Order: sequence, then structure tokens, then C-alpha cells
Amino acid sequence: MLRALLVGVMTVVFSVPLVAGTLEGVTLPDTVSVNGVTLHLNGMGVRIKSVFKVNVYVAGLYLATPSKNPAAILAANEPRQLVMHFLYKEVEAAKLVEAWREGFANNSAAALPALKARLDKFCALWPAMKSGETATLTYIPGQGTKVTIKGKDVGIIEGKDFADAIFAVWLGPKPPNPELKQGLLGEKG
Repeated sequence: MLRALLVGVMTVVFSVPLVAGTLEGVTLPDTVSVNGVTLHLNGMGVRIKSVFKVNVYVAGLYLATPSKNPAAILAANEPRQLVMHFLYKEVEAAKLVEAWREGFANNSAAALPALKARLDKFCALWPAMKSGETATLTYIPGQGTKVTIKGKDVGIIEGKDFADAIFAVWLGPKPPNPELKQGLLGEKG
């Protein structure tokens, strides 16, 4: 009887997905699968709007090869994913587009001329985002960056150079806030 109970408990324990962590009430799984490749949660962070000290979203960075080195992450031609779970009541589409453009200018200025048309296409995909809604950016080598908003795939932006620029928004020298970058790199919990 005890053995049957132990086997039952172990079955339940090992059938429940592992959870990597919770931040600001948002829980993300330890791993996700992208085209058959297992990506591991590298870290989580909060985007804080510094002027108002408002938590805008929780982000989670998934990598095939976990790393604390932003240059190595961007250099790797492996699948990667960033999940944004919005916390703020509503972020207007215009504010999101402004933030994307600012992030590209701050972290990939030299590449902007080559990226402009694709950045415009990317920015056109964004609606307003409300608390509880998610957006996922998934780089798939050979395809580009798949954009999933509110659970729907809305487009793919071609090129590793674009993927590197979009991920550099968080991992580059001028992230939206330093704590967010530290969290995504697993340096802050």
C-alpha cells in the first residue's frame, strides 16, 4: 500500500511541469520548445518605466544555451525567445512603437539604415497591450523572428541581423532599465 502511494506521488511530482520562477505574480515555465529545440529560461526581469516607476511588463529570456554573456547570446545562431507578460493596465501602440524605435537607436544605431524597412514592418504589427496579455518574439535560424501577440502569430521579420537588433534592445549597452537586463541574464533574482 505504501509503495503504491509512493509511486502515485512520484508520478504526480514528475508529471507536473517544472516552473522556473515567478516574478511580480508572473510564472514562466523552465523550458519551452521551438521547432524541436528545447530552450531554457535564462532569466526574468521587469521593465520599469523610470519616469513613473511603473512596472510595464515581466520578460523572460529563453535560450538553447544558457548564458550570462550578452555578446555570446547575440552571436549564437540558435533559437531564442523573449516573452513579455504585460502588467500595466494599457500600453498604447504608439508608446510601444516609440520604445522599439528608441531601443533600436540606443543599441543598434549603426545597423539602422539596413534595418529600417523591417523595423517599420515590425512596428506596424503592434496593437495596444493590456495587463495580462503577452507578446513573444522567437528567433528561428533560417526563418527570422516570429512575432506572436496575444496568442496569435502576426508575422515573421527576416534576418539574423534583425533578431540580433531586437534582442539587443534588452541585452545591449543601453537597455530600457539595467535591472531588466540583469534579470534576463540570470544575474538578479
